[in-house]
Amino acid sequence: MRTETGPAPASCPLATRFGRVRALSVALVADLSDADTTIQSMDDASPAKWHLAHTTWFFETFVLRDHVAGYRLHDERWPFLFNSYYEAEGARHARPSRGMLSRPSLAEILDYRAHVDAALNDALPELGEEAHDLVLLGCNHEEQHQELLLTDILHHFSVNPLEPALWQGTPKVPVAMPQPIGWLDHPGGIVAIGQDVESTGAEKPRFESTSSTDFAFDCEGPRHQALLAPHAIADRTVTNGEWAAFIADGGYRDSRHWLADGWTWVQAEGVEAPLYWRQEGGAWTRFGLDGRRPIDPAAPVTHVSLFEADAYASWAGARLPTEFEWEAAARGHDPKGGNQLDVAGPVEPRPSPGGPAFFGDVWEWTGSAYRPYPGFRTAPGAVGEYNGKFMSGQFVLRGGSCATPRGHVRASYRNFFYPHQRWQFTGVRLAKDI
Repeated sequence: MRTETGPAPASCPLATRFGRVRALSVALVADLSDADTTIQSMDDASPAKWHLAHTTWFFETFVLRDHVAGYRLHDERWPFLFNSYYEAEGARHARPSRGMLSRPSLAEILDYRAHVDAALNDALPELGEEAHDLVLLGCNHEEQHQELLLTDILHHFSVNPLEPALWQGTPKVPVAMPQPIGWLDHPGGIVAIGQDVESTGAEKPRFESTSSTDFAFDCEGPRHQALLAPHAIADRTVTNGEWAAFIADGGYRDSRHWLADGWTWVQAEGVEAPLYWRQEGGAWTRFGLDGRRPIDPAAPVTHVSLFEADAYASWAGARLPTEFEWEAAARGHDPKGGNQLDVAGPVEPRPSPGGPAFFGDVWEWTGSAYRPYPGFRTAPGAVGEYNGKFMSGQFVLRGGSCATPRGHVRASYRNFFYPHQRWQFTGVRLAKDI
């Protein structure tokens, strides 16, 4: 095995991080049956069982196979099943058909995880810097899939007429409605954006890794300057109660507020409210991982598309922030604060405790297209396919959500989805020119 910079002790922070991440994924499916983890309700979603296996395939392929001499694959047939989109890794099972994989079973997938975990933990003390970077990338990759696993389960359960709950929700305690939106003024000018991501080398992937816990995805850099015009950004996200007012005022029926593509989408899909909302007896309810409940008017609205977010902003006399405006405002706020995922248990956006908050609860749509920063270069090899090739037709979201593992996001973090997608915990923060 390769030891480019010498071995690291097995008790290093990276080993601790690896163990914590892997354990959380298993805990998230503890209350699910094999059938629950096999179903696939739409092309955008994947079975929970597939998420568990794919993240394991990532460590087995890019760390154990490529950096541990003599390692033998757990099952030579499985890379075809659990490769996601890495063209360099060859042919793969079609994404829309992942729900057809009744075998391997959940038990076999958990055995696969245990096998790879043991092999990686044994090898980690002897692995060099390049492999350590890949383990760290794999941990962050798996944290992304933990959020996807939860949002995909939510969608799977939502199409079941029984609307089962994954977890019992906590009793609702009445809270005061938040104060009207306050505005944080910014004078404009030149601001520094992004991370100082290391340059590409012949062997080293382009991911910042100054220690076993410091990390940034390649799309977060290079760090560069951006010019902002004077503007103001809201001190909180839009609530369910405010969104209900938008609906009541005919917001989904008034073409003046909608982008052309958005208006086509809302009419073609018959969209009248956020995903999982339903009107019952004149009142709105929502479906969540704790089952169907009345909407909490004080909580952040979620499961809305970019099209809906942009239409609401127009209706409110505002606009969506650019991703650079958002990052400039979020700098200085604790990215580990707010409502984020800590343990397997009830997950939903919560009413704001007060004061400006930029992390947790809901991902916030920006008006910025997901495109490369100046000087961006993809890494060599298969890992170079991680982010760069998706920089087309998608929009940036910032801030993390209630289903994002705590410690995963930062001010420079760039999530991205297509403008019609809304099965993630996506919400809205407003901005305006001044």
